[in-house]
Amino acid sequence: MVMTILNTASLPHLPPAIVVPAYDRGRVTPGIAHISVGNFHRAHQAVYMDRVLARPGQSGWGILGIGLMENPHEAAKAQDMAAQDCLYSLTECAPDAPNVVRVIGSITQYMYAPADRAATIARLADPAIRIVSMTVTEGGYYVDENGVFPIDHPVIAEDLKRDVPHTVFGLLTEALRQRRESGAGPFTILSCDNLPQNGHVARTAFLGWARAKDAGLAQWIEANVTFPCTMVDRITPAVHAEDVRRLDAESGLDDRIPVFCEDFIQWVVEDRFCAGRPELEAVGVQFTDNVQPYEEVKLHMLNASHSLLGLSGVLSGYRVVSEIMADLNEVTLVEQYLGYDAEPLLSAPPGMALSEYGRRLLHRFRNRAISDQLLRIASDSTSKLPMFIRSTAMGVIAHHRPVARIAFVVACYAEYLRGHDDRGETYVIVEPHLTEEDRILAASSRLEDALGMSALAGWGLAEHPAFVQAYVALRQSIRAHGTRATLATVISAGK
Repeated sequence: MVMTILNTASLPHLPPAIVVPAYDRGRVTPGIAHISVGNFHRAHQAVYMDRVLARPGQSGWGILGIGLMENPHEAAKAQDMAAQDCLYSLTECAPDAPNVVRVIGSITQYMYAPADRAATIARLADPAIRIVSMTVTEGGYYVDENGVFPIDHPVIAEDLKRDVPHTVFGLLTEALRQRRESGAGPFTILSCDNLPQNGHVARTAFLGWARAKDAGLAQWIEANVTFPCTMVDRITPAVHAEDVRRLDAESGLDDRIPVFCEDFIQWVVEDRFCAGRPELEAVGVQFTDNVQPYEEVKLHMLNASHSLLGLSGVLSGYRVVSEIMADLNEVTLVEQYLGYDAEPLLSAPPGMALSEYGRRLLHRFRNRAISDQLLRIASDSTSKLPMFIRSTAMGVIAHHRPVARIAFVVACYAEYLRGHDDRGETYVIVEPHLTEEDRILAASSRLEDALGMSALAGWGLAEHPAFVQAYVALRQSIRAHGTRATLATVISAGK
């Protein structure tokens, strides 16, 4: 089979079944810089911007992609983006319809920051850049549970000493300093990470950095830069080498960096942009004065369900979501958690029925075409559980509701950190925010000691004897009888 190399020259000659950009990319200039161009950004924000650029008068809202992390994977991505003129294919997979392949053209330039950080800062200082968005992961903001940005953290403290900073906080703050001095004005900093009130968290982090560096600049940022809150949603699996081969075979493209995702997409944004914004409302983005109800539903239903499935699934020996969704007990666990634990504590946004949202989630999870890796979903649970599970756990305990499902997910987290599943097979634990003290507590022979891990700080679990008893019993059961058998006892209790 002859494959078509994907680049600007080949774009007019692609098969008619492939949807190509409906605008002249040669006229597009970047108005947005995006930090950390991962698969999710390329399947989500870049897709909305691809739609916007097809509208009249929007050609100044292209994306400048910026790779931030210094590692071989990111360096290779920069090379691939350059080779393909920043074009890539996106395969959208519906559970009950043929796949749709699109070429996304909204990223028009790409910079690898470690190659020349000073040049990257200068590019961010260009007044044409009016929004800087980012997907730096949930744990990438360093703000602790008390809302404090730790300037004494080794990564932050070291970077504050540099003349040319390496972190996202340093790069953007230095760019804002240059813009203030040149009169270029501020840009909006737009977090697109899965964090409650992510705009407020970003504001805390950037102001914390700026105050440590230059109090006057911090005052200017506080007065002029906007940090909208957002809620993003689209299931986008990791892309492995075998996925690249499969996607290219299906599309007929020689694409080094294809992405695939579900057909569902949602973006809810607080309408606060200090330097203007594109016409996103015309292409499906929801603007609101209050993102919080949307994000709480998403975080405490979708993301929490993923954590339940990821942790229990990995321990049970499953490796992809489609496998675990064929396990009726796992599905029942999610249904019970949503219906009995999460939904009663949530306030639905206008026009949303929580029960219908929950049913839609399970329908999305059953989409075999985008079956995600459970190890990826379970990774960084140390950062994820406080955001996705904590408030539900605390609410369940406060309302004297049955704690079995909460105790089960906490027990699975502790057992997951042992690094082997029920069949004795080992797996790589990816927990960048797990401390050495956490590891000691997780490995303690006194199983209740693990309730002191940093991920569970502030939950108050150890102060509730009934919870501790249930949690210890479930960990013992997982070890003695396996995760699947233990789960069966959890769901048998029902409501």
